[in-house]
Amino acid sequence: MNKSNLRIVLVAVVAALAGAGASVYFDPTIATRLASTEPGQRVLGAVLKSRAPTPPEGVIVAERGDIVPAMTLADASGASTRIPKAWAGKPTLVNLWATWCAPCLKEMPELQAFADEQSANAKKAFAGEQGANGIQVIGIALDDATNVRDFLQQHRISYPTLVDAPGPADAGVRLGNPAGVLPYTILVSAEGRLLKTKIGPFDDKRDIEEWAKP
Repeated sequence: MNKSNLRIVLVAVVAALAGAGASVYFDPTIATRLASTEPGQRVLGAVLKSRAPTPPEGVIVAERGDIVPAMTLADASGASTRIPKAWAGKPTLVNLWATWCAPCLKEMPELQAFADEQSANAKKAFAGEQGANGIQVIGIALDDATNVRDFLQQHRISYPTLVDAPGPADAGVRLGNPAGVLPYTILVSAEGRLLKTKIGPFDDKRDIEEWAKP
């Protein structure tokens, strides 16, 4: 068995051990070693979905290539956002997290650094600079709004963050994560299609940059 196939098999084993509907605390080194490749992510996602509970009737779970299901979420202050309408016209990285999820919190400064860089790129693009672009970064916390608001203020996370109550029909499930694993990240096209998913945390900003490339 070659190294590539071995890696995929190990990812499947880790996923199987994770269990149905459980949030997995990924050690960053394990995530890097076993689930850093796109084939590994696809296998991991397939195994977790096969073990996840069936979503409630009428709940649409997005697959790669699908338009993101329409939903309305509030931010930590209560202001509503219509998805995917609010993201139209620009590629969007959406990171699902919770204040109790240690790997989620560890990667957030890297996501903030990436968001700042992308915001600068967007300004260059607006000014007409050749080759400049910008991916908008959005957080969705499956948590209590008060906990989220306090955390964002304390840790100076400034990219837009929405809030949803965790459950069998929450935003994570609708965005392709019926197993409820956190952290979970997706890339959405400017047209609102689900392009890519990632189970587990990013290592650093460079890891995010590589993953978010078209």
